[in-house]
Amino acid sequence: MVKQLFFADNENFWFETLRSLGHIAYGGADLGEVLVTADRIKAGDYDSWYDEWSATAERLWQVAVEAQGGGHVVTARDTYLRASNYYRTAEFFLHGTPDDPRISSAYGKSIEAFHRFVELSGPEIERVAIPYEDTTLPGYFYRSPLPGRQPLVVMHNGFDGTAEELRFFGALAAQERGYHVLCFDGPGQPGTRHPQGLLFRPDWENVVGPVLDHALTREDVDPEKVSLYGVSLGGELCLRAAAFEPRLKAVIANDGVYDFGAFAMKFVDGDRAAVEHAVTAESAPETDAAIAAAMAANPSARWAFEHGQFVMGGSTPREFAAKTLDYHVRDGIAARVSCAVLICEAAEDLFFRGQPEQVYDALTTSDKTWLRFTEEEGADAHCHLGGQRYAFARMLDWLEDRTPVNR
Repeated sequence: MVKQLFFADNENFWFETLRSLGHIAYGGADLGEVLVTADRIKAGDYDSWYDEWSATAERLWQVAVEAQGGGHVVTARDTYLRASNYYRTAEFFLHGTPDDPRISSAYGKSIEAFHRFVELSGPEIERVAIPYEDTTLPGYFYRSPLPGRQPLVVMHNGFDGTAEELRFFGALAAQERGYHVLCFDGPGQPGTRHPQGLLFRPDWENVVGPVLDHALTREDVDPEKVSLYGVSLGGELCLRAAAFEPRLKAVIANDGVYDFGAFAMKFVDGDRAAVEHAVTAESAPETDAAIAAAMAANPSARWAFEHGQFVMGGSTPREFAAKTLDYHVRDGIAARVSCAVLICEAAEDLFFRGQPEQVYDALTTSDKTWLRFTEEEGADAHCHLGGQRYAFARMLDWLEDRTPVNR
């Protein structure tokens, strides 16, 4: 992965800093803003992380408000966009205390800033509410710059990302190439978890199905060229959906995830059967102690378990670990996928190393591609943060060969 410029002893703080550095490529951050903010943060101090990112976001919010009031639309639009990303970053590590008022405050400001960005962007992007069960899923439709019916890429994030962040994580890159793009937050993702309390569900086809129903009501969408793209854990969710959704012509897993349940095996000794028994048992004090020790010693483990309880549920970290067992494409699920599939891999993935190959081997579709990003390319971090222009070029070239825009 890219050499750590900050937080030498905390890979989690560094990865989230790299995340914003990567978003510079599509307007979600600026280099000086990220570097100055990171330099003010005390390593390992979660309050400091929140304080400094929110201070940067608040400063930019005021700049955007003043610019908008003075009629400087482009400045206001672009500044709201960066402020939105920094507010998102500020509350990232707070989910271990779900009633912390800073969570809803920062998330609310992040969404408001992004909505102001949308309002100032004109017809190229619009807010949408997608009917889903007895509620709606929030999202954004990025309109192709080309006339007539055009292919659609449906995009969702993963374990911790937002629909808003997808602008930097593929939406703008696809729109630039002539695609319509529909980004949404499903159950458990921020747009439903924060305001509605919805938690993740493993049968993601029952989320993507209603999204496609909504998308295909649009006259400007070519129904024969619809693809699905998922980020991080979304790389498992999108494959699960594709296994049961025949309307998809292609799916991109950025990156490929075979079995989220393997997460528990990093912290509990034993083979798969033993780990499953330990995390699902009515009482397992030794397992609880092992997880607690991992959380105390490893900042990444602490965040993963705390955030996992926040978005998947479970009254204890072990109960969350048990829920991860349901998120997989094992047991013949991957073999059900019949459309074209691109499986991406990051050579230095912090979270799912080795799993893209497992996914690729389990696929039986006649059109499958395994694309590995390396340190030499500057794109070897999880989801290729820091190398987004290059990575999305490779992914979207693959897609254009299968669902070309209509010229």
